[in-house]
Amino acid sequence: MLQPPLSLYVHFPWCVQKCPYCDFNSHKAGNNPPRASYIDALAADLRIEGERSGGRPVSTIFLGGGTPSFFSPNEIAQVLDSARRYLTISADCEVTMEANPGTLERGSLSDYRAAGVTRLSLGAQSFDAGMLKALGRIHGPGDIRSAYDDARKAGFESINVDLMFALPGQDLSMAVSDVTSLLELAPPHISYYQLTLEPNTVFHQRPPRDIPDDDLAWEIQERCHDLLGSAGYQKYEISAFAQPGHQCQHNLNYWNFGDYLAAGAGAHGKVTDVAGVAWRYCKPANPQSYIEGGGGGQGQGAAARINSKDLGFEFMLNALRLSDGFSEESLRDRTGAETEAVLATVSEAAKDGLMEASGSGRWRPTATGFRFLNDLQARFLP
Repeated sequence: MLQPPLSLYVHFPWCVQKCPYCDFNSHKAGNNPPRASYIDALAADLRIEGERSGGRPVSTIFLGGGTPSFFSPNEIAQVLDSARRYLTISADCEVTMEANPGTLERGSLSDYRAAGVTRLSLGAQSFDAGMLKALGRIHGPGDIRSAYDDARKAGFESINVDLMFALPGQDLSMAVSDVTSLLELAPPHISYYQLTLEPNTVFHQRPPRDIPDDDLAWEIQERCHDLLGSAGYQKYEISAFAQPGHQCQHNLNYWNFGDYLAAGAGAHGKVTDVAGVAWRYCKPANPQSYIEGGGGGQGQGAAARINSKDLGFEFMLNALRLSDGFSEESLRDRTGAETEAVLATVSEAAKDGLMEASGSGRWRPTATGFRFLNDLQARFLP
């Protein structure tokens, strides 16, 4: 196994309020969250991650949450300065920051850009005021348009907008209207994904009664995917669409089973050492525990070796999301000895019409395989 490309994920754990569908490690901020102490803990954590990296260059950084834009541009600048101090950051590093349109102040995006953020991801979710209220969002449709206009004026050339479908009470015409409103903005990148009822969420405990059934959700997905394709967006991953040259490099590294360092409360990382052994680790999820433990210090983030038999499944869990699939060469580089066992399962899936060859030594799911992706991925369980 070879050491793959390396990214960095930094987690910011607070939001103004917790959305009922969200299963990420996010916490209601309250009146005075300890942001300064958290920034200090991140600096200590990034020092540890710098040692873990072994000097390997970091090609992408993703500031996720929670709500990173809940932190000021100056605080984000401090975090990125710490990353540059302790890690080898590539000159052309893609630096993405997630932002909630409801937490952005007018004019602040220029300061985030000056702090070193190169790519913005706006969590729109819907352009329907009723849908936004049902989802627990704190912004309205006008806030989305204002935030996007501000991002353009601030000089952001790479912008993603998140949009969800199969929302409570949503029918086909409402979903089409959402996508039409988004296309009026014409962002370079769109993440379009289905609402799912994840464990440990309010929606899972008390499901809305009017969520579209599977047939309607599939009809919405097919119609809206067609709209996005007709507008010139390339579907390069099951829920990711981009104009030419605007694919998210950070997420591509995940989906190609690359390595990623982790900093922040609840952040997860995966690294491959010089011997080709893959390791996984995570940081304490509770923000206060994370701060008191000094970020990545005092034994936090201890790594566990990934069983070789799990490598093939984890590779396929990610790579099968890609429209172009994967190459046998990349499978071999990332999983080593498990390559032949995985390819045997690929051959069986191809016989069943779920996968197909997409070029010399390349494989991808068929249209049927994408529709039943969870079942296809499960075939690769060890």
